[in-house]
Amino acid sequence: MSDSRAALGQRGERMAEAYLLQSGYEIVGRNIRTRRGEIDLVAIDGEELVFVEVRTRSGQVFGTAAESVTWRKRQKLRELALEYLQNDSRHIPSFRFDVIAIHCSRGDKSITECSLDHIKHAF
Repeated sequence: MSDSRAALGQRGERMAEAYLLQSGYEIVGRNIRTRRGEIDLVAIDGEELVFVEVRTRSGQVFGTAAESVTWRKRQKLRELALEYLQNDSRHIPSFRFDVIAIHCSRGDKSITECSLDHIKHAF
């Protein structure tokens, strides 16, 4: 991953977190690492635990940000969530998977603006 791509991803995750906080979510985890991979954000929305996959793109050559959450990625996120739930001691009545897709426009040398699309119950 190139530095600019990593920076774009980090910017997207910060945007997603700020958006969720402004929307009344409580962030309970960021970049949760497990043996199998990483969960971008874990939040609470009312009584529901939300596993959030953040995808950030600056172009659509390889598809949109939301389209990049493939069947394989969804399966991996399910496995990561199961591992998280098995290790979490709090009572969790329900959970869901959301995707936050961020599309950024590039100017001559930098990103000019970004838009965010929150897909609740994405899968």
